[in-house]
Amino acid sequence: MRTAVLILLIGSFLFSCRENDPKNNGSTSMQLPKDSSLYTNITWLDSTDRNYGTIPEGQKLEVAYRFLNSGIKPLIIARVQPSCGCTVAEQPEEPVLPGKEGVIKASFNSEGRVGINNKVLYVIANTRGTQSHEVRFSVTVQKKKW
Repeated sequence: MRTAVLILLIGSFLFSCRENDPKNNGSTSMQLPKDSSLYTNITWLDSTDRNYGTIPEGQKLEVAYRFLNSGIKPLIIARVQPSCGCTVAEQPEEPVLPGKEGVIKASFNSEGRVGINNKVLYVIANTRGTQSHEVRFSVTVQKKKW
């Protein structure tokens, strides 16, 4: 009996960790260059902190954050990591050339998430100063009415 409980606990832990695995978010990862002379600048074209108001439980919320490579080297979005498993992120698969725009998309599944939800997408890129960026959104999920 103890063995069965232990196996269930380990299985549950591994499954819950898999939800936040950056390799499990549906996107491919690129590597950041080690040479900082290959770093560039990013300019967010829209607000990076948004409030989407109220949605009914079960609705999927699609969000998109547009950005510009405002530097002189190709911009590499190495990883976009959602703050929890209820959000799936999509990042550019190829470097964004200087002067060009790109987009980071995410889909939030509101099923079972009644109340105020504050979500963060952690963006890792070859940008000068800091390689870590955060874009955020909040949404209130209203319980289903039967």
